[in-house]
Amino acid sequence: MQKGNIGVTTENIFPVIKKFLYSDHEIFLRELVSNAVDATQKLKTYASKGDFKGELGDLTVRVSLDKEAGTITISDYGIGMTAEEIDKYINQIAFSGANDFLDKYKDDANAIIGHFGLGFYSAFMVAKKVDIITRSYQEGAQAVKWSCDGSPEFTLEDAERAERGTDIVLHIDDDCKEFLEESRISTLLNKYCRFLPIAVAFGKKKEWKDGKQVDTEEDNVINDTAPLWMKKPQELKDEDYKKFYRDLYPMSDEPLFWIHLNVDYPFNLTGVLYFPKIKSNIDLQKNKIQLYCNQVYVTDSVEGIVPDFLTLLHGVIDSPDIPLNVSRSYLQSDSNVKKISTYISKKVSDRLQAIFKNDRKEFEQKWDDLKLFIHYGLLTQEDFYDKANKYTLFKDTDGKYYTYEEYQTLIKDNQTDKDGNLIYLYANNKEEQYSYIEAALAKGYNVLLMDGQLDTALVGMLEHKFEKARFTRVDSDVVDRLIAKEDDKKADIEAGKEEILSSVFTSQLPQINKVEFHVEAHSLGENASPILITQGEYMRRMKEMANLQPGMAFYGEMPDMFNLVLNVDHKLIKSVMTDTDQAIEAELSPIEAELRGLNARQAVIEQAQKDKKADEITEAEKNDLADVEKKIADEKSKKEAVISKYAAGNKVVHQLIDLALLQNGMLKGEALNNFVKRSIELI
Repeated sequence: MQKGNIGVTTENIFPVIKKFLYSDHEIFLRELVSNAVDATQKLKTYASKGDFKGELGDLTVRVSLDKEAGTITISDYGIGMTAEEIDKYINQIAFSGANDFLDKYKDDANAIIGHFGLGFYSAFMVAKKVDIITRSYQEGAQAVKWSCDGSPEFTLEDAERAERGTDIVLHIDDDCKEFLEESRISTLLNKYCRFLPIAVAFGKKKEWKDGKQVDTEEDNVINDTAPLWMKKPQELKDEDYKKFYRDLYPMSDEPLFWIHLNVDYPFNLTGVLYFPKIKSNIDLQKNKIQLYCNQVYVTDSVEGIVPDFLTLLHGVIDSPDIPLNVSRSYLQSDSNVKKISTYISKKVSDRLQAIFKNDRKEFEQKWDDLKLFIHYGLLTQEDFYDKANKYTLFKDTDGKYYTYEEYQTLIKDNQTDKDGNLIYLYANNKEEQYSYIEAALAKGYNVLLMDGQLDTALVGMLEHKFEKARFTRVDSDVVDRLIAKEDDKKADIEAGKEEILSSVFTSQLPQINKVEFHVEAHSLGENASPILITQGEYMRRMKEMANLQPGMAFYGEMPDMFNLVLNVDHKLIKSVMTDTDQAIEAELSPIEAELRGLNARQAVIEQAQKDKKADEITEAEKNDLADVEKKIADEKSKKEAVISKYAAGNKVVHQLIDLALLQNGMLKGEALNNFVKRSIELI
């Protein structure tokens, strides 16, 4: 029997492995089963080249548990090892500069294994002792047993093993007993080994017998050795792709369509990516792409490998050019990974383009499920817009679809304003903005439906991409001003009467938390609505962006600003003006006369003082001006009180305000109840 020390340059390799790899200690099973598969594949390669002439026999890799003995055993029938090979591959770990390395990578679990081929040593994350019983495939080879208890000391002695291959026996540590549970090992094998290229068996298949589950004679093979992505696309039917998707994601809806990836230059990559039905909530959909390296599961966190917007896809990517154990920073700087990312992005775009060209009707039918994914790409991937703008669609309120170019052609004649800007009108809620949409359609305009959760951000981006274009929500102004064809027409009434009309309505507007109203009068034509509420595009959009971007939270705290527009051409508004004149003219006349006198006096005082410096104005002159200003304020208060008192009793004013609020979903509770009662009275 040989005793010795493992060739490492530091005494603390095993505590380091245990400590730094602890967070990821379940990968021991992946590493050991992968090694067993590699040994088996090497034997198949030797046999195919004539370097091994014996019978291959049953090549199944077997994983077994012995709860009483506290062991997990991984057995293969591959090439095995001689005593010399154990000394070379197991004992002499190339760990030069180990201390520098450990300092550098102490927080990066995967880097330790990945950089130094320490896959086998991951066994010591869960085992207090490891035995290797192995016999080389070479003729006349002597079986040997290697044992180590997690210190640098090991023993190596001759052993009995009838067949070639290797058994790795893990004596599980007391703090890792969870790995002696059948369900735990079954879960890990399903996660890491379900598509390995050599059959992996875990115990026997079970059946119900006499009211309980018992083992059968048949191996419980846990993996599919020839997964769908390793096959040629021409061998597969649609149903094969759908079945594979159901196997990967049992609870998901059927995918929209898929892309079969297969490239061998300048890197190796296979896989199948599926477009899931995406409605909303982007983050919930991430981490659905599984990354494999030669059919060995690596991770489902692929942000560094595919562009961010493609993490919304589901499926499998398999590439031997992405190392099994990699750090996040390594991924982001690796040139192969960058090439893979670019390739996948191009393949996805090409596939979308092909579906659009070959079957536009199908593409349009799937657009509502696709658009979140494509919009996310447009917003987050610089070069994606150049590829995608040919097949990205607008949908209008009639449910018709247009490419960006088609839509520009459709609206350019009728929706260009006086400054040459092309105005894209849109609604984000067809029901709530119905009357505004109808008014725009009546003018011959087209209205887009932009109700996706990324559309606010998309609108801002498209205004930069399109030349001389502006997006305006259909309820952001009165219809005649949505697309300004000429300079704005002011209301054709005297300034004094406009001021009184505005005061009548302003005085009766309700107090709504974080809402401010500005009343204005306009000539909109006698057939237009008597009153309507609009909300300016800029501030509303800023508030919506605040919900998407934390850095814009300032806008989210600002009140909602609405315009209450009075149509002075409508008979109801004319009636209110006439009634107001008749009801309060006698009371307002002396106040108005007093105000005219005070305003004239204020103008004279200000004129006398305008060329003087502040220190040249006497105290008496200052007091004189202050006195006039106070009297003006008092008279204005009297005037507002008279108007407010009259307006409070005018049911038509209240009815008009409530109708405008109701149309915008702003009439609730007691106010809504009062409106209903008043409506009955007026009828």
